[in-house]
Amino acid sequence: MTTSPEKIVFLPGASGNIHFWQPVADHLNTPIARQHLGWPGFGDTPANPHITCLEHLAELAIAQLDGPVALVAQSMGGVVAMHIALTRPDLVTHLVLAVTSGGLDLSELGGADWRAELEAERPNLPRWFFDDRTDLTQRLHEVHVPVLLLWGGADPISPVAVGERLAQLLPNARLEVFPQAGHDLGHRHAIAVAKLIDEHLGDCVSTR
Repeated sequence: MTTSPEKIVFLPGASGNIHFWQPVADHLNTPIARQHLGWPGFGDTPANPHITCLEHLAELAIAQLDGPVALVAQSMGGVVAMHIALTRPDLVTHLVLAVTSGGLDLSELGGADWRAELEAERPNLPRWFFDDRTDLTQRLHEVHVPVLLLWGGADPISPVAVGERLAQLLPNARLEVFPQAGHDLGHRHAIAVAKLIDEHLGDCVSTR
């Protein structure tokens, strides 16, 4: 039987927007507590010179977890969530990953190279983020918690092929595709996403 989370922790992508997942959180039926994290150097969260890689972001998030959680993560946040699940499997009961690399090489799966354009638009983002080439492919089989994969059929950054590959490599994963959605599906399709998360949490959910 899957352990019930004490909290749902929402992780944003490189936007660092701690409000990205708020519409989804507002539409969830589960009474489980919610927590929204930000990333130092991204969005409105002040930079931290000691944070120099995605693993450091994972360590920062782990330090804020005081019990079993379900992680709901967008894009870059999905890689951080995977690091957390691999480092502290005792803390993670469920994963919800939206349009993320999940630690895969997107160039081999048709993903557009977004780095140059994003760096031109947001030159103040940490340099290490643009240089990151995290590859967790060989470790994904270690993640045994239930994983809900959310993908947009119109997302050039992380195409559906990425979600399909993750669904193959993760032992307990289910892929849901929003055919017309893009990279911001977690925000734009909040009601439908919230319903899927409620279903994913199963017995943890009660109707308000």
